[in-house]
Amino acid sequence: MGTLVSLLGIALIAAGLRDVFQQLFRPSGGGVLSRSVMRLVWRGFRRIAAHRAVALEFAGPFTLLSVIATWSSLMWVGWALLYLPHLPEGFVLQTGLDSSSQGGFLDALYVSLVTLTTLGYGDIVPAGSALRMLAPLEGLVGFALLTAALSWVLSIYPALSRRRSLAREATLLRESEAEVNAAVERVGAEEAARVLGELAARVVAVEGDLVQFPVTYYFHNTQGRFSLPSVMPYLVHLSKRAGSEGFQPRVRLKAIMLRGAISDLSERLGSKAFLDLPQASAEEVFKAYARDHLHGDELGWERRKEQRSSTKGISHL
Repeated sequence: MGTLVSLLGIALIAAGLRDVFQQLFRPSGGGVLSRSVMRLVWRGFRRIAAHRAVALEFAGPFTLLSVIATWSSLMWVGWALLYLPHLPEGFVLQTGLDSSSQGGFLDALYVSLVTLTTLGYGDIVPAGSALRMLAPLEGLVGFALLTAALSWVLSIYPALSRRRSLAREATLLRESEAEVNAAVERVGAEEAARVLGELAARVVAVEGDLVQFPVTYYFHNTQGRFSLPSVMPYLVHLSKRAGSEGFQPRVRLKAIMLRGAISDLSERLGSKAFLDLPQASAEEVFKAYARDHLHGDELGWERRKEQRSSTKGISHL
């Protein structure tokens, strides 16, 4: 029985370490467990957001904490199962502790937690040679897990800032076009090429962030002007407009670059890791992306633009 318990503990530890490695060091491969936790938390928050939309803004941070908590729990319980068959005989108890009452699963969890967090109270100390090597190893893993989790969190927020910046820039560009009733690609070849090139570079960076940090998908902005799902239909439309026949080669070149960057992003979003729409077009993927983040009609900007143009025409009469 003790051997089976120990094997179960090793399996839990191995599963946790494998998931940590895949998520932090090989994110494109993906940690199966962490991805499942992310989806489960996201679905739960989407149900809550159906009644209170602002709740979805907390989905990302809660998802992040849930993944870290899952990793920590696997380590905690896994090592507790390794200690359990050796309690209390394999440990030296502090004076005053009753050895006859120290040997249950709760005691094993206590020893594991104290060791994993490197607190080291010293009230229950391993005595056997193997256990004396095992406990410091758990402490080392606990310290490494804490460091990796903090580094992960600190790396995610710059990626979110880049995505937010792209969304805001695209929103301002869209609103400016509607305000002056002029298309970007018609303001001058040099300026149009610069704007399109910068947008392409930003989309490439966002797609790279999504590959490196899949958890960023679950960070939601209620405000449309800062939300990537809200602006992607406009960027698709812009890349098609500027890439059509009739514009100077450098404008078309940058527009085609933007279209390619958008295509890469749509493939990433449509992959099994997120929306699971491998055969869908970019437009369909971005519509699904907007729906998944509970945004409304993401093509309403085009109708508003037409309405503004009509209003301006009437005012000049």
